[in-house]
Amino acid sequence: MNHLHAAGHICVLKDAFMYESQTEIANLISTDKFDGALAIHLYKGGRLLQGSRIPFGIIFGGTDVNEDVKCEEKHRVMGAVLEEARFAVAFTVKMKELAAAEWPDARKKIYVQTQGIKTTPKETFDWYRFLQNAGIPTDTGSLHVFLLVCGLRRVKDPLYLVDVFSDWHRKEPSIHLGIIGPAVDPLFTSEVKEKVKRAPGVHLLQEMPQDDLHAAMKRCFAVVNSSISEGMSAAILEAMDLNIPVLARNIPGNAAIIKHKETGLLFSNPQEFVVLSKSLMNDPIMEKEIVTRAKDYMKKHHSWESERKAYENLVRRLQ
Repeated sequence: MNHLHAAGHICVLKDAFMYESQTEIANLISTDKFDGALAIHLYKGGRLLQGSRIPFGIIFGGTDVNEDVKCEEKHRVMGAVLEEARFAVAFTVKMKELAAAEWPDARKKIYVQTQGIKTTPKETFDWYRFLQNAGIPTDTGSLHVFLLVCGLRRVKDPLYLVDVFSDWHRKEPSIHLGIIGPAVDPLFTSEVKEKVKRAPGVHLLQEMPQDDLHAAMKRCFAVVNSSISEGMSAAILEAMDLNIPVLARNIPGNAAIIKHKETGLLFSNPQEFVVLSKSLMNDPIMEKEIVTRAKDYMKKHHSWESERKAYENLVRRLQ
């Protein structure tokens, strides 16, 4: 949105979950006299724009091309949306190829544009108050706080590492895992709360403003991703930008941005996660090399400026 504002467009952000039908969106479009639309997620956002009177573009979310394609009805709807869209954006070549394999006629209108990242850690962030609020004791000497940043929903699998973390914490009380993010799925969130209550060393933290979150990430030992499926994780990219090591589950979306032992560490099961974390803790030289290479990768492939130019050009297709 910032990119489009900068180009002189007036933008209004709406949550697709607040709308039930295409009719509601059609009414919104005619009332507010919109000229074009950009939907994130081919199914969740795109289906609401189907048959729309204004031109629109799509940004793939990840679960649309990774998961929703498996459902026949969703697949049909997404194909129809893609046919109407002026353009579609995939974060990776892999994501473009997956979509093009499902809808070959759309290949020419799918563009690859990686996410541009800009981190803004708050200078006055109080790390000790953050730890106190999380219930993490600050008197255990060298603390190692791992942060798992994600919306609480099943596809993010935030409970994947909880048991191994608790076992590890019992042996080494300075090890903690903080899970932080919005309660996207209320039912699942209550499951997470119940599980975390009984898991020493694991803490469920309140959602916080982005500049506070970036500051917390900057102070933690490592950022963790344990998703079952990802498009392109902004939290991973933000950690790389902040010079913080990343440990991520070895899935296609994560492996597209992390080269194992070069720009981060990829694990295939909870036990491997612990082994890799310990190796990172015991080898500061490896840690330094990983974060340096990750930061170089970010500058080269995830520049905020080149993302801005790309979207300014794409939006011209809606005029």
